Amino acid sequence: MDHDGADIGAEGPPTSREQDAVRILLLIDGACEPLTSTEQALPALDRALGVVRSQVKLQKLDFWLRNPDFLANELLNGYERTAEPELLEHAAAILDSEEPEVRRYPMLRHHFGAYAWLDDALAVLRSAGLIVRQRRGTIDRVRQHDYYLLERGRHVVQEIIREEPTFAYYVDRVALVLALAGDKRGTELKDIQYRIPEYAQTPRGQVIRSISAKARERLAAVREQLSAQGRG
Repeated sequence: MDHDGADIGAEGPPTSREQDAVRILLLIDGACEPLTSTEQALPALDRALGVVRSQVKLQKLDFWLRNPDFLANELLNGYERTAEPELLEHAAAILDSEEPEVRRYPMLRHHFGAYAWLDDALAVLRSAGLIVRQRRGTIDRVRQHDYYLLERGRHVVQEIIREEPTFAYYVDRVALVLALAGDKRGTELKDIQYRIPEYAQTPRGQVIRSISAKARERLAAVREQLSAQGRG
């Protein structure tokens, strides 16, 4: 089930509509999966290249992108499970910088987890012919939103990557978020994020607070352990 789309805004530095549109387009491009044969036969989707199924998934991917402290914390979780040095390197690159402070755009805790108002950004993408959004359900109750990437959307993403260095941060971080998420569905990402007490215990409708101090303490503990083992 998806969010109801209420405009509930969040405290903290606002994102611009351009930032939101670029960020969401990059996420849809990177996370989209192939269309079904039924979808391919629909005239409205004849130029669609892939689809992100559910607003829940889009919001949860966007949460990690907008909250580098939570992204770094999950990278540390991955490192503790796998001991892959690259995960630790990515977490350290975030936490050793000011990124958790200067790149953080808070979200609210909604009924289904982190939520931000995306309709303005989606309207920009739809009006430019970059994506198509379709609703599933009934007139009275929308169960799910699906986001279809169109050929022009893929072309614009390629232009951003090739010609817009000002968006290089988002290009790099989207790649990291998508690698971390893998092929997990929206509900799986939601469940992962709810394992963080500060996230789960946030009252509904309130801003999910930063965990940068906690994540940096975890990083310091990992480094101390590695140093004691002679691997620092």
